Amino acid sequence: MLHIGVDEAGRGPVIGPLVVGCVCVPEEDIKLLVEAGVKDSKDLSKKKREEIRTWFFENCKTRGWKYSIISCPPRRIDLAVENKGLNILETQLFAEAINKLALTDNNDGFMITNDACDVDENRFTRRISALIEQWPWPNSKIVSFHKADENYPIVGMASILAKQHRDHCITEIENKIGFPIGSGYPSDKKTVDAVHLMIGDKPHEDLRWSWSTVKRIWALKHEIELPDRLISNGNQTTLF
Repeated sequence: MLHIGVDEAGRGPVIGPLVVGCVCVPEEDIKLLVEAGVKDSKDLSKKKREEIRTWFFENCKTRGWKYSIISCPPRRIDLAVENKGLNILETQLFAEAINKLALTDNNDGFMITNDACDVDENRFTRRISALIEQWPWPNSKIVSFHKADENYPIVGMASILAKQHRDHCITEIENKIGFPIGSGYPSDKKTVDAVHLMIGDKPHEDLRWSWSTVKRIWALKHEIELPDRLISNGNQTTLF
């Protein structure tokens, strides 16, 4: 049986993308993840996460492991917040990550484990499975659990890929704008200072305009309402 793990990074930050990582590894290779020290990305140093990420990519070449990464930009996040909410968005992103693996038939089946962001784990599973191409698959099962990244190495590996990809995105944003932005979370003073600098005549494209932090700082700088950010059918369009 092949095991698939899916997790996200960056749900709460006010800056940057929400990233979903997805990995696919044979059941007999799960022990290799454990031996390599794979666990929830939050429990690992940045250096260790990068070491494990590099190790995983090497095994993708030598052992045929697979992975996919979906990076959801702030504009799409804002659209979700204004419509059906982040939980629905995450089910879409999780399904997109699974579909992106482009898996071929496997007689032994697949075991898909998701880190549930919904308070209702079963509802999260149902919503994802409804979006997986040609689901149900033969001899396969899909489940979702809270704290799956802590309890299932396959999900922990997905969390590491998601976290490291988001960290790289944050570095790219910093290089683009020319100053540090911290963790991206509203609780980080460095991030709040960065948001102040990223709001001029309009909020920067890498900000999540629907976050209260952006709305509050916009109100301090402008007497007009925050502009609407519109996205439709996957085409990112901003109207002012």
